[in-house]
Amino acid sequence: MTTSGPTTGSRGPLLRRPDLDSVYSINPDGSRNFLQPTDVHGRWQTRKKLVWAILIAVYAVIPWIEIGGHPAVLFDIPHRSAYLFGFTFTRDDFYLVFFLLTGVGFTLFAITALFGRVWCGYACPQTVFLEGIARRLERWIEGSRAERVRRNKGPWNFEKIWRKAAKFVSFAALALLVAHIFLAYFIPARELWHVTTSAPSAHPFAFGFTMALAGILFFDFAWFREQLCIVICPYGRLQSALIDDDTVIIGYDQRRGEPRAKPAKGQAAEGKGDCIDCMNCVAACPTGIDIRNGLQLECVGCMNCIDACDDVMRKIGKPEGLIRYDSKNAFEGKPRRFVRPRLFFYAALGLVGLTVFLLTASGRNSFEATQRRARGLPYVLTEGTLRNVLIVHVRNKTDQDQRYTLKAALPQGSPGSSFAFELAETEITLAALASTDVALTATLLREEYKGRFPILVTVTGKDGAETVDVELQFIGP
Repeated sequence: MTTSGPTTGSRGPLLRRPDLDSVYSINPDGSRNFLQPTDVHGRWQTRKKLVWAILIAVYAVIPWIEIGGHPAVLFDIPHRSAYLFGFTFTRDDFYLVFFLLTGVGFTLFAITALFGRVWCGYACPQTVFLEGIARRLERWIEGSRAERVRRNKGPWNFEKIWRKAAKFVSFAALALLVAHIFLAYFIPARELWHVTTSAPSAHPFAFGFTMALAGILFFDFAWFREQLCIVICPYGRLQSALIDDDTVIIGYDQRRGEPRAKPAKGQAAEGKGDCIDCMNCVAACPTGIDIRNGLQLECVGCMNCIDACDDVMRKIGKPEGLIRYDSKNAFEGKPRRFVRPRLFFYAALGLVGLTVFLLTASGRNSFEATQRRARGLPYVLTEGTLRNVLIVHVRNKTDQDQRYTLKAALPQGSPGSSFAFELAETEITLAALASTDVALTATLLREEYKGRFPILVTVTGKDGAETVDVELQFIGP
């Protein structure tokens, strides 16, 4: 059942009901309607809060865990490298991000095709920090939904001012804490205390980044809130393309609930549905929708309406599950398919992306060797002799010092009797994540030059366990 705008009665306008034609968090006059979702309890809230607690603990603890002498996750921007669970990646490995994002993205698509926006309800950082911490602080400081609504409509007295001030201070502290933990993913956690207690001028970029992130988080906690999910996040819009009639979503059982009627002596009226139109599901929704109107873009899968409705059903002696997890087909009494083509398509693409990432990341060499040409002219002709200066660039991709040997050879024999070449160094030692250039100088009489030809340089590292061949091209006029 869909309503549009406020309803009216014998005593004038009644409470505005959410509809499918407007965003409930925006008033008809264009002003912001600040939602005050009521606190609910139930089995889904318990499960959700447990997941949130685990995710927050993981977020806070990971920077302190060391693997191989480095943090488990660290993005070292000054050195253009990253440490991920024992693996070391350099800027040359950035292409792997494509496969990682592809794998994670299509895996999320597969999960969405199965269970709708379960990511939003359980694991999205916006939900975890806003619903899991910020709103709980708000309820602790300002009281229940009824108290908050009453106080917001009342005059600015001492109680209202100190409670609002205390709430905003707590939001600012939370924003700073979350931002500083996030900074630990870019600065080793054991160095972070020294950085944060130093003067801002000592680390201007880190200070500016942290303050900017904390400011954005505070703005989100204090004002923007559900608008991030409704206005900015594209995931809700992708939802319509990712789900189908067999996707398990949060929905309302219209066959059981309609027509709605207020209970008579604790029981539903004869010939009426189980829904008593108490509006508890709407009051509990953090985005202000009425789930009885069907699945909507604003639904973030928070399960609040399920627990709120189940609580009412228990009180009036009706079975739970009027609002529940189920598919559109199941709500309509049709059989539900678990296995379907789109699920295999998403899962296959996700598996390909993750497999390529894992195989490529684990099979990388510990160093990289590439060709470079010296600055200036590509070749020099002096008194009938051609001279090329070619460069082999070697990069140590490990977090330890490494020794490398270089050996040059002609893969197809000598291009002429006068040909000669020399490597500037045949053995080099590179510090962790360091790189260097090794020059190869080659000469050949102009009269013997018949066209470009390759010179093969083999770079060997890790006591001969790894080799990389670099093919340099000798060129002339």
